[in-house]
Amino acid sequence: MIAIAGGPTRLRPHVKTHKMPEMIRRQLALGIDKFKCSTIAEAEMTAGAGALDVLLAYQPTGPNAARLAKLAKKFPNTSFSTVADNADVVALLSKEAVGAGVQIDIFLDVDCGMQRTGIAPGPMAVEIYAQIANAKGLRVAGLHSYDGHNHEHDLIARTARCDADFSAVAELRSQLVQRGLSVPNIVVGGTPTFPIHARRPDVECSPGTPVLWDFGYGDKLPDLDFLVAAVLLTRVASKPGDGRLCLDLGYKAVASENPQPRVRFLNLPDAVAVMHSEEHLVVETPAAANFAVGDCIYAVPRHICPTCALYAEAVVVENGHASGHWAIVARDRALTI
Repeated sequence: MIAIAGGPTRLRPHVKTHKMPEMIRRQLALGIDKFKCSTIAEAEMTAGAGALDVLLAYQPTGPNAARLAKLAKKFPNTSFSTVADNADVVALLSKEAVGAGVQIDIFLDVDCGMQRTGIAPGPMAVEIYAQIANAKGLRVAGLHSYDGHNHEHDLIARTARCDADFSAVAELRSQLVQRGLSVPNIVVGGTPTFPIHARRPDVECSPGTPVLWDFGYGDKLPDLDFLVAAVLLTRVASKPGDGRLCLDLGYKAVASENPQPRVRFLNLPDAVAVMHSEEHLVVETPAAANFAVGDCIYAVPRHICPTCALYAEAVVVENGHASGHWAIVARDRALTI
């Protein structure tokens, strides 16, 4: 497993993987009290579960700026922060925070090479950071940088690329400090670069997938020995021909953005997907004759995060028996705000 100096105080796990309050409460019991999320609903769910510190790592635009300010007012015991990479968004967040009578911490979102969100290190990044520092209702929280483009199979190659990308973030921090601006914190990385950033003493790490794990990262990242904690239960819906099984595991039931195989079957490892539609997954297997219509098959998804969002609840299994249900609350786009 991964050793992280400072223990749970340096962890800020992403809740998008599971979206469940019960999971938050279990992490809180382990001493983890800071979390990262992608939606206002996830932020509300996390605060409602008792989190002390919630980072919305998705720049609020349009009505989401006002929703975040309302959320901060509703949960005064939770510290809310978000990211920004644009001067207009900083101004909007300042206006909404002042209007709601709250203070919101802002991380400058830094693009370290993924080129999806964030601003590249440089003079403009420094100016926007200074704008945050001087804005009413806002407080600089530091830098946020997600290196989701770094997921090389080989740990040495992944480390080299991760270190090179982080060096620009570290240089930006030095420039800000030299200008007299406070940089209280740096939140960096996801799951693939977690073991690399964990060795840095002055950053927070924000992996998400390890909570439940999946075979996509399991295959791609052999140095990470996390265990699968979530499986899908599917049944044989039909037997359309010799060597074929039709399962009720269409792409309404499992993330479908990746090529096949999108699932790996625990009790049917040699199955090959030949057709996938909204409600059906047809597989070919020499073992088809061993299964009857209605039989159960267990599957591990390639990508667990969007798969969780397809379900309203998870069945909790302990010692081989179903013991309860956990609501996947934040699959909704809005809760009360």
